[in-house]
Amino acid sequence: MSHGIPVCMKIQVGVMGSSGGSISAEQLATARRLGRRIAERDCTIVTGACPGLPHAAVLGAHEAGGASLGVSPALTREEHVDVYHSPIQPYTSIVFTGSGLMGRETHNIHSSDFVLFLGGRSGTLGEFCIAYDEGKLIGVLAHSGGISDHIDDVRTIVKKETGATIVEDADPVSLVDRCLDLYLRNALPSSLALTAARG
Repeated sequence: MSHGIPVCMKIQVGVMGSSGGSISAEQLATARRLGRRIAERDCTIVTGACPGLPHAAVLGAHEAGGASLGVSPALTREEHVDVYHSPIQPYTSIVFTGSGLMGRETHNIHSSDFVLFLGGRSGTLGEFCIAYDEGKLIGVLAHSGGISDHIDDVRTIVKKETGATIVEDADPVSLVDRCLDLYLRNALPSSLALTAARG
């Protein structure tokens, strides 16, 4: 019995970013293009099932006919909507972790083969730190505001080599393409089992 990733399983691309605060129409449109490209490349988008930039990316993926996985901090659908004020639609599936906002961040990263960051505040910084510490492939949308504009500063302060690979690009389509191509071409975390299953 094989315990590898099934051939039919899509690559899961995490999108992490600002769920609130000041978000411009331009940022929302960029996030939507990012999500659309993830769907066009036949990947599943993974987010924290929250409002803001991640939700805009999910809307873009949905418009392109893509699948989406939401990782909720809530214990139930009702808590997700009533307490966390987060959307249910148009997600394909939502996992209700009951882990709260901080606990949900770890599930988010572990559910993603690689992670893309745009904008972001303290929660996004936490997700970046988890992904970086675990040596993930990380894509950063340059000039998208928030934490994403200071990733180099964070790396300089941390002074820690973890094996993480960081790709920065100001174009959302190019960022998805570069990260996906790099993920499939190299022996990055999570890609070994996928490559073997497809081999």
